[in-house]
Amino acid sequence: MTIDEVIQVLNATRSESLTSLQELILRLSWEGKTYTVIAKEAFYGAERVRKVAAELWLLLSETWGESISKASFRQILESRSLTLAQQQLIHKQSESLVKTVVEFPNRPLLYNSNFYIPRPPIEELAYTEMTQPGSFIRIRAPQKMGKSSLIFYLLARAETDNYQTVIIDFQQADRRIFSDLNTFLRWFSINVTRELNLESRIEQYWDEELGSKVSCTSYFQGYLFNQIQPPIVLVLTELDRLFEFPEIAGDFLPLLRFWHEQARQVNLWQKLRLVVTYSTEIYQSLKLHQSPFNVGLPLTLPPLNSQQVQQLARQYRLTWMGSDKIEQLMNMVGGHPYLIQLAFYHLTFPEYPLHYRSIGQSADSNSESELQLSPQDRFEEMLETAATEAGIYNDYLRHLLAIIQAEPQLKATVQKMVQSDLGVSIEPIMAHRLKSLGLIELEGDRMQFCCALYRLYFTKQLLPTSGEIPLSTLVPYTDTSEIEDPADSDQLRKENLELQQLCNLDELTQLANQRYFNSYLQMEWQRASRNQTNLSLIICDIDYFKIYNTIYGYSAGDDCLRQIARAIRECVNRPDDLVARYGGEEFLILLPRTDLSGSVCVAERIREKVRSLAIEIKSQKFGGFPDEFVTVSLGVSNTIPHADENYTSIIQATERALYQSKRKGRNRVTVSQFQANIVS
Repeated sequence: MTIDEVIQVLNATRSESLTSLQELILRLSWEGKTYTVIAKEAFYGAERVRKVAAELWLLLSETWGESISKASFRQILESRSLTLAQQQLIHKQSESLVKTVVEFPNRPLLYNSNFYIPRPPIEELAYTEMTQPGSFIRIRAPQKMGKSSLIFYLLARAETDNYQTVIIDFQQADRRIFSDLNTFLRWFSINVTRELNLESRIEQYWDEELGSKVSCTSYFQGYLFNQIQPPIVLVLTELDRLFEFPEIAGDFLPLLRFWHEQARQVNLWQKLRLVVTYSTEIYQSLKLHQSPFNVGLPLTLPPLNSQQVQQLARQYRLTWMGSDKIEQLMNMVGGHPYLIQLAFYHLTFPEYPLHYRSIGQSADSNSESELQLSPQDRFEEMLETAATEAGIYNDYLRHLLAIIQAEPQLKATVQKMVQSDLGVSIEPIMAHRLKSLGLIELEGDRMQFCCALYRLYFTKQLLPTSGEIPLSTLVPYTDTSEIEDPADSDQLRKENLELQQLCNLDELTQLANQRYFNSYLQMEWQRASRNQTNLSLIICDIDYFKIYNTIYGYSAGDDCLRQIARAIRECVNRPDDLVARYGGEEFLILLPRTDLSGSVCVAERIREKVRSLAIEIKSQKFGGFPDEFVTVSLGVSNTIPHADENYTSIIQATERALYQSKRKGRNRVTVSQFQANIVS
């Protein structure tokens, strides 16, 4: 019996299928991995994994009628074969499941759908943040990447916790609603009231002289929050619609940030848990202290990885799709959930009329041979025709093409990309635009298509054929000769510079942010690999910072972060060194051409410098602390990179060292035993 068959038996004999965590524990336990390793790979705490595992061993014991533990799991079941009764149950359950896949995959998945594939740790991060008073969650991803499905998941859990939930979809608003701010905010307030099943009393709170923003805020605080006792999860979807109306967006977006910040001062506003979804950030200039795009918890939905795609294939009962077929499919469409699911839908239903035909078959043929292709042959033809007009992705690709062709600068950028196999450097605004469409990914400081499907399709659609003007004669999108007013060119350059700064800097500390750090690390890793020079990394974490925030408040916490950021910067002053804020209270220091002893000296200097700031931390509620002042724990690692090593290895090694520093009592420096990840 294989592990797949074990899981099939459990799913077939129970009223509910195994959860993704249960299935992962079974598969990794079958491979002999420890609970610690399983917890790390599943992004769950070790205790949670042990508890779920204990329930699984009991379930296995009941199913097979004998005692089964983690140690004996594989030994007992691998030597057995499926009984006839088990085979019949699996077949019946498989038929029942396939019959439920009747809808074309163009709708969000419900939280309990068999085809909803979690992407740890996104779901748990979002849920944990949602339970925090006054929280603000920003979910950013291209269209059809699963934003709405994640929202359904969050709302289901919110309702389980007896929270009130409201969804406002800006795509549903008539264009006249965006004619002015007053009309928009009244529409917004009335719709929230209706979703909460309350009587509208907007006229009692709306005061034209005070203005619509004050009136709207007063309406929420004075009426809605007093009528509803539990927390309110307010979800705003398709926020991109607002970006079409700069005057509305310029007032409403800062209002969202103001409401979020009110939770620090007014208890009533702690009831509000804001969740917004969007594909791209607004191009309009917003002051940093007004923008909602640099507060709260930012979540970017990643593509599915190969294990998750394999899990989805199993849900569709495409058991013939091994790792080689999964790899071929992902080479074509990446890990895009909709594109993957569309492929599985067509492969699941042989009777569904596909857009493509057998090789050599005429265009108007209705021969039954088209419907009698083996699954493997259908798969090969699906890939062969994927980027053509006859392929299953035709409608989706045509939609993208229409968007690109409608914007000359965007079209010129894509034309430039299809000519290069190594990626190109493009302006930040164009990069944001293409990223929002889900077309590109970052490789160092260069952009390239995120999958073969887009390159194949846009090469055919946008590159000239014989007789057309060569691409080299086109005016590049960076050529300012198309701009009639020179002042517009200066303004564009200024806006691009501000956008780059916003993309690369952490607003609070004015250090580099995580995005910039990852790009810089990759560049320095490649340079050190070529020159065979040392590269060192330090991760610095503020000890007991969450407790510090609880004791002294967020404002004091922000000031503490700024002081420590300055202290670290004073200890690291070479031109090529980089200090970045990597998380809430974590800082990363990259030291090119620095050996281990030198990086340890820098780390000790930082530790002592932070301690000398004498930032006091005392609390009777939480008991005594090892030190009366705020301290930091640090991890250090060093290596001479090689071409076949993955640059993320040094981050993982340094995180392990940091963990040891915290485990041994904090306020110390620990050196990592570096072990590289080899690129396969």
